[in-house]
Amino acid sequence: MIPSIHKQGTSTAGLITYLYSPGRSEEHTDPHLVASFDSLAPDPGRGATEEDLRQLLDEPLHLLPGDRRPDNHVWHASVRAAPGDRTLTDAEWADIARRVIAATGIDPGDGAGCRWAAVRHADDHIHLIATLVREDGRKPDHHRSGQRAQTECRRIEADYDLHRVAPGDGTAAKRPTSAESHKAKRQGRDRTSREELRETVRRAAAGTASETEFFDRLASAGLLVRRRTAPSGDTLGYTVALPEDRNKDGLPVFYSGSKLAPDLSLPRIRERWTGTPTQPTAVPASGPAFARRLATDALWQAVLLIDHGGDGTVAAQIAAAGEVLDALAKTSAAHTRHQLSQAATAFERAARSHVRAERGHDRALRQAARDLIHSGPALGRGEDGATTAMVVDMAFFLATAAATWHSRKHHAQQAAAALQAAEHLRAAYQATAAQPMAVLQLRGQHLALRVEQRQAHLVRQARPELAEQVLSEPGWPALAATLDDARNAGHDPAALLADATRRRELGTATSISDVLVWRLRRSAHLPAAPGTPHTPTARSSQRTPPAARAAQQATAPATASTRRR
Repeated sequence: MIPSIHKQGTSTAGLITYLYSPGRSEEHTDPHLVASFDSLAPDPGRGATEEDLRQLLDEPLHLLPGDRRPDNHVWHASVRAAPGDRTLTDAEWADIARRVIAATGIDPGDGAGCRWAAVRHADDHIHLIATLVREDGRKPDHHRSGQRAQTECRRIEADYDLHRVAPGDGTAAKRPTSAESHKAKRQGRDRTSREELRETVRRAAAGTASETEFFDRLASAGLLVRRRTAPSGDTLGYTVALPEDRNKDGLPVFYSGSKLAPDLSLPRIRERWTGTPTQPTAVPASGPAFARRLATDALWQAVLLIDHGGDGTVAAQIAAAGEVLDALAKTSAAHTRHQLSQAATAFERAARSHVRAERGHDRALRQAARDLIHSGPALGRGEDGATTAMVVDMAFFLATAAATWHSRKHHAQQAAAALQAAEHLRAAYQATAAQPMAVLQLRGQHLALRVEQRQAHLVRQARPELAEQVLSEPGWPALAATLDDARNAGHDPAALLADATRRRELGTATSISDVLVWRLRRSAHLPAAPGTPHTPTARSSQRTPPAARAAQQATAPATASTRRR
């Protein structure tokens, strides 16, 4: 149940006319009154005129002297059922209307409240209209009416067994208005201009190191950009517009960064550049594959910090992880682009909370996002396809860790968003890992029997309680091949496996062998796709901040219990 308090207006007649009209896209079907302050209120949809209802609602207004009449006297709200909820009856909507009106203070039930009416013109929502003058001539106490309506709607959801919407905390991006949604629909676009601009600006900001680079990326993305400058010439803010989005006068429709999302204002974007390097890492010939390995290392360090760091450090890691997801989506191959884009969009909500991010702790992740952007798009096959599977696997880990942290902090919307992102990352992983895992499984199936038996013995020694599950999984041959590759590269497979199984629980993993394959290939610096050229990465400790190294040495197991693949 989603309530929205709209801007106060000056014309009761104008709002009533809109509510009883066919709508901008003929979406208003059978408009009619379902409730009002007075059971005898005339219903313009059933024989009366709109003027009758207007006069009745505005009567208290005209009893006041002219100098006491409020200019913006029209209060307007809407209450919408969540997608997937059952269709409510008129009687149920009438009860909901009365409860919301009482909760907001418009008509608290003291016998002298404001006059109001509830109009239903579609299956899934109602509109509430009221005159902001009480019967006793006083102003209503409707301060924080939006928050009050939200609280009452949580109770309504429980009473009517409806979808439970996570309570808001004021950090969400502003939703498109109905006018913006109707405009997008008329133009045949899937998203509103506000939503498209939010994504474009968010991706342009990912991994940037300076104001100049940020504005250059906005221009390169094809946006119209205006800067707001001080007399000194310093930039104070910015607005952006899509070239094709015009108003009725043919002028571009501009949005400020803060109107797109709270963290896209210029001051908030500048906070990201604290301690950020000014140049991308020198990326060798392996290009996207090398950048993805570095991103995997950075994400792993971030997971450790989310498990063991302070709140400000964790908030910074989660926010910067959103930049990595944006960079991955921007540089992904076609077969994973949709799911990675969906993951980045969902995770955006998880990256904003009232916990202030301590910038500077996120340097490794922001550098990883920068490297991904500068390394260019991945082809989705060979080494860069396999390293994409590796980094997406680790991003899934981070998303579930973020969901657990948000849950502990009672950040319901952020936790739900992180889990939603994790589901999209799961789908992206399945799409990108199929081919490299098939190659590894084929190699494992051709191992000598004695070699496979040796690898099975290692698994039984490392995690005896999970060994039989691992050995029976379809991915076991790939894990056996990886252990053999590690041994041939001069590593101690037993030590690697012990380390990989000790760091974070595996008991709820659907495919433990998949998880271990990528952990081992990352930590042993093995080619992600066997048979492809590979340039070893720098040791992660060279780029790991001291706090992360301390967390990495912690022996406490992770507490996240979210299900993995």
